[in-house]
Amino acid sequence: MNKELGHLFENNARWAEAIKEEDPEFFQKLAKQQTPEYLWIGCSDARVPANEIVGLLPGELFVHRNVANVVIHTDLNCLSVIQFAVEVLKVKHILVTGHYGCGGVRASMRDDQLGLIDGWLRTIRDLYYEHRDDISKLPTEEAQVDRMCELNVIQQVANVSRTAIVQNAWHRGQPLSVHGCIYGIKDGLWKDLDVTVSGPDQLPPPYRLRPRQGLL
Repeated sequence: MNKELGHLFENNARWAEAIKEEDPEFFQKLAKQQTPEYLWIGCSDARVPANEIVGLLPGELFVHRNVANVVIHTDLNCLSVIQFAVEVLKVKHILVTGHYGCGGVRASMRDDQLGLIDGWLRTIRDLYYEHRDDISKLPTEEAQVDRMCELNVIQQVANVSRTAIVQNAWHRGQPLSVHGCIYGIKDGLWKDLDVTVSGPDQLPPPYRLRPRQGLL
């Protein structure tokens, strides 16, 4: 056993044993199928454990995480996850979840040069510039960062909803909603930002895509 990772393997053994004590057939059932109703798109921050926050077991939540929970139309990794979740797993809900105090969002509001991550955060920096006047009226840096975390989630909900993947699901009559939520690291509470999108009629006209010929 790897000595440096020994305690992690021991933790895993205790966790697996606890699960089997509660449900002896849990892992057998888990191995047979993956039928989650939810796709979680969240931040890579280690303080934001997706399954635990919403109280779901393995197999009940399909998860994609990246720095600052960004959805960019050229990110094939994220788009592949969305496509698999929507078209293969047939999830009914996409949960775009940010968190207050996000380091990626904070970095996008400053002029420090960090390296490769600067390009990744560019869209959030653009969003901050767009809202800079309103943000600057908030009394503290923490309040400004937290508001930007909310605005980032709202923008990512829009980005997910505008993908051909999601709109084609709606054209097929597939039930699918995209929700914007945010998690408070200080209190552990998961908050609904009331920006759910459940159909193309909720999108601005320039972003509505007509069904591709022969798709349906």
